[in-house]
Amino acid sequence: MEQEPQTACACCSGKHKNREEKEKKDLMNRLKRIEGQVRGIEGMLEADTYCTDILIQVSAVTAALNSFNKVLLENHIRTCVAENIREGNDEVISELVQTMQKLMK
Repeated sequence: MEQEPQTACACCSGKHKNREEKEKKDLMNRLKRIEGQVRGIEGMLEADTYCTDILIQVSAVTAALNSFNKVLLENHIRTCVAENIREGNDEVISELVQTMQKLMK
């Protein structure tokens, strides 16, 4: 996928990816569900819900975020990484390795 420079924030590489509409919609739907789960946890805390019940919901959010990361990583490898390698840009492999190291902390 085409990557263009954009204004970088402290957490971003400054690269840009034009995603297909279906991919973007699927990822956004996942994030909105996760956001709803987090708001549910806020409500549980406000309602003085028992600690273990909240912990179980936090675990569900963690699992949902991990699932989101897996889908995004697979898409990244199949598109950005593969395209860069085909174009002779092997630096993308180092970038992928660094990203995987950060994800596995």
